[in-house]
Amino acid sequence: MNFRLATHEDLSAMMAIVRQAQASLKARGVDQWQNGYPSDGVILHDIAGRQAYVATAGGEVAAMATVVLNDEPTYDEIFDGEWLSLGTFAVVHRMAVGDRFRQSGVASFIFKQVEAVCRRHGIASFKVDTHSDNLPMRRFLEKNGFAYCGIIFLHDGNRRVAYEKLLNNSDNT
Repeated sequence: MNFRLATHEDLSAMMAIVRQAQASLKARGVDQWQNGYPSDGVILHDIAGRQAYVATAGGEVAAMATVVLNDEPTYDEIFDGEWLSLGTFAVVHRMAVGDRFRQSGVASFIFKQVEAVCRRHGIASFKVDTHSDNLPMRRFLEKNGFAYCGIIFLHDGNRRVAYEKLLNNSDNT
């Protein structure tokens, strides 16, 4: 498995994964990504900003994620809880795994790669938010050492549950 910055050539594979994720969320009754988000314009913006990453297996795009360092204004206020830390952090947004690669460990692989990026940049905190009804993602986060911290609100007013994991920069896992 490989983890690399996404390119414009990856857009069609990434959008296919987005459509699969949208269908999966809809089938589970989760009202997340059901309004045309993320669009190809959003993904192209992530690619242009060198924040979009893909995990590949055998040359095929298996999963995608956007990694943002120290810039998430919707995390400035948290309700019904608090962040574990107030320093620098990384955030993963728009993470999705292709149908053929579900339950393959690719999501955990991506998170380990993001943790490695954090360590290279001296960042000790990894934050994520998700829809409260996205129970598979919430279980995944908890299984991977993330702690529930509270509620944040997106720019459009949508409510999300927020998680954080503190990283030990000497940890090589």
